Amino acid sequence: MKYARFTAGGRMLNGHLHDGKLIDAAGVAHDPDQVQFRLPVDPPKVIALALNFNDHAGELGLTQPKEPALFWKPNTTLLPHRGTVIYPRGAEFMHYEVELGVILGRDARRVKAKDAMDYVGGYTIGNDLVVRDYVTNTFRPPMRGKGWDTFGPLGPYYVTADEVKDPHDLKLTAYVNGELRQEGSTKDMIFGIPELIEHISRFMTLQKDDVILTGTPKGISHVHPGDVMRLEVEGLGELVNDIVEEDEGADPITGKESREGEWDGR
Repeated sequence: MKYARFTAGGRMLNGHLHDGKLIDAAGVAHDPDQVQFRLPVDPPKVIALALNFNDHAGELGLTQPKEPALFWKPNTTLLPHRGTVIYPRGAEFMHYEVELGVILGRDARRVKAKDAMDYVGGYTIGNDLVVRDYVTNTFRPPMRGKGWDTFGPLGPYYVTADEVKDPHDLKLTAYVNGELRQEGSTKDMIFGIPELIEHISRFMTLQKDDVILTGTPKGISHVHPGDVMRLEVEGLGELVNDIVEEDEGADPITGKESREGEWDGR
């Protein structure tokens, strides 16, 4: 089932998709093109994964880490389907990243990989936006690069786990202004969902409705104010967001993150 949270007629509603319409709890049908989508869940936290596709690591000239390279997406980054992304003034290279988002169905702690899929509630589409100016050292948490407000679109739907036959074999695509820019498949993920849940839950409690963003394939490119991004994960729908430039009162970005003092693994 595909579930959505949305606003229609000034009311916050929940519904499921049926025959192209969103059906609310009262059985009223709503046109998805006429509602304001909200986030599919309000996650306690969002954990993202860097360099989980070898081809993406290669295009950045970076070495794939030997264990999952994790970072936070602050909840202030989160943005629903058709929300507007803010382009930071002065950014030289900002890009999208289409990703499969895994939604936890219940709390998980010290879960073994063989049992991990039992803890998955469903899936959604994520866009892990980044200002690459600030991400020269991937292994230091890239908060300045990936933590900007509006840099974490999610949605449009919460697709229940039973509707996705194999989350490790889904096509990923990203379009900018209708042009195909990125294409890949979750079958090329280096660390699969069970491994990620086992790894993360070993040292922290994963909570119900937490989201894990599982990484992106090769194909990043610069986006600009005025562009419209359309991200697709097979079977999950389309996540669409436009981009506008930050207001003139914001100081432009100056300088870049230095490679000096890079983390050495200790």
